Amino acid sequence: MVQAYISGTGFYVPPRVVTNDDLIHTYGVETTNEWIVQRTGIEARRFADEGVGTSDMAVKAARDALVAAQLEPHDLDLIVVATLSPEHAFPGSGVFLQQKLGLCDGESAKFVPALDVRNQCSGFLYALSTAVAHVRAGMARHVLVCGAETHSAALDLSTDGRTVSSLFGDGAGAVIVSASDRDDRGVRGVYLGADGRFAEVLCQKIWDIRKRPFIPKNPDRSGTVAPEMLWATMDGKLVFKHAVGTMLGALMRACTAHKIGVEDIDLFLFHQANMRINQFIAQQLHVPDEKIPHNIQRYGNTTAATIPIAYDECRRAGRIKPGNLVCFFGLGAGFHWGAALLRE
Repeated sequence: MVQAYISGTGFYVPPRVVTNDDLIHTYGVETTNEWIVQRTGIEARRFADEGVGTSDMAVKAARDALVAAQLEPHDLDLIVVATLSPEHAFPGSGVFLQQKLGLCDGESAKFVPALDVRNQCSGFLYALSTAVAHVRAGMARHVLVCGAETHSAALDLSTDGRTVSSLFGDGAGAVIVSASDRDDRGVRGVYLGADGRFAEVLCQKIWDIRKRPFIPKNPDRSGTVAPEMLWATMDGKLVFKHAVGTMLGALMRACTAHKIGVEDIDLFLFHQANMRINQFIAQQLHVPDEKIPHNIQRYGNTTAATIPIAYDECRRAGRIKPGNLVCFFGLGAGFHWGAALLRE
């Protein structure tokens, strides 16, 4: 049976560092560094410059992943981009990434399929599942999976929006999912779920397509979006409550499917939404700190990019060894959630 394994990883974050104190002094947000750190663990995040979009960051992460996999863009058979912040309402960022990789240029152009996955904080896991399915079915040998977000353009960087805007940052992570005949390595399984009862607990409505027109039109034909539609909103306490229970359930499902215990997993890569959630789950599982890396303190919540960024950092730092069993898992808006097990 064909196996799907991760042959290369890469990540990119913008050079501009925005600290908690910058939120206070540059943007006038009424908060404190201590308040943010105590509740989230976040000390800083990265913001992209004007003119930089999601695919601009994704292409940098993708090129690093291709180098690590010893592949060229033309070796790819499919591109999957997980993002909630594409350049436009449509088309998705996948086709922009395809073009920026040079796949549309010259006589050797290769018009590989490109798609976007819109599952927010669990987007990378949903995208990974798509890539693994294509490889196992023989439909592709090398799939590029990117999680990339440009949050900074759509944050209410004011005191009114501080509950949400203090959490998020920009960045991109990428992996190459490749085919292998070896049974001793690769993605063992991806386990996904969703619960639409909580679809509006964490959301950014931006427009209501049921209305005619979907954005109210002014006499000069410009549109006006009300603040409650424009900015993201969140019931933080409810998200915390469901994140803990649902993530634990997803992990147990994965372990049960493979008849292993939590102690058999060498490294846990949690979605980096809130360090306090991750620490609480670790305590419930009795997992030692050295098995759970955190980078939210440096990058904030980069949504679909958090897991691949952390994965690449751990690989390059030597924290992941051949033969290690690694677990990805997380929960986000929707609610969507997932867990994945892979053998290095």
